[in-house]
Amino acid sequence: MADYTLVLSDAEIARYRFMAEMAVRTERDLWVAAGAVPGARIADVGCGPGAVAVRLAEMAAPDGGVWAVDRDSEALAVARALAEQSGVRVETVAGSADATGLAAGTYDLVMLRHVLAHNGGSEQAIVDHLGTLTRPGGSVFLVDIDAASSRFRGVDEPAVEELRESYAQFHQRRGNDLSVGIRLDELLTAAGLDVQGHIDIIKVPVGMRGPAWAARDSLVADGLATPDDLARWDEAFQRIEQKGQGITMFGVRYTAIARRR
Repeated sequence: MADYTLVLSDAEIARYRFMAEMAVRTERDLWVAAGAVPGARIADVGCGPGAVAVRLAEMAAPDGGVWAVDRDSEALAVARALAEQSGVRVETVAGSADATGLAAGTYDLVMLRHVLAHNGGSEQAIVDHLGTLTRPGGSVFLVDIDAASSRFRGVDEPAVEELRESYAQFHQRRGNDLSVGIRLDELLTAAGLDVQGHIDIIKVPVGMRGPAWAARDSLVADGLATPDDLARWDEAFQRIEQKGQGITMFGVRYTAIARRR
């Protein structure tokens, strides 16, 4: 399992909520087709601060609900608060992606978003476990990336690209596959599930810096950056933000849905 945690600052929580809103806009019909309907029992594994879990719970209301799983207690606390604020049913569960502690064969939909790329060597074990959680006819819904296909526009600061390169090295050292999105069908098929990407163009809000910046403390701990590097990267972002133009990100996000027989 991943041996680091992203900095869960207010800015990072805002990034998760931004990503959740984008997912609802682009994937809602797929969520419904996969089983996110009124009365559904849904597991959101690797839920983070619960932004997607809350939106899924809204779709499962009034009789259904979401079981949100994460190994980070701080993230689960944020998820609980967000669910309470939103007035939806979200049960938070401490667990890992390959050992959630959830009851087998009881969920209509099991969702896992942007988790496999952070768990090199455990991808198949994770997907195998998710497959055991679904009831017959239920779905496993995976979303992940191919980082090699991502592009930025509006960035003329070499320091920002340097941060991205350090982040890529950080994952490489851990055996993580930042292109795992192109293997989702293989992982689902190997788990005994019946399988079924598109390109996103994202205008990133000013002030939002992405997962590489959120992992900055881990980069320093891993010897891939120094406090001076962080200061330099921060200054580069500030210059971009002061221009007010924001960053446009082009990225391939792969989505795969599979049914349990």
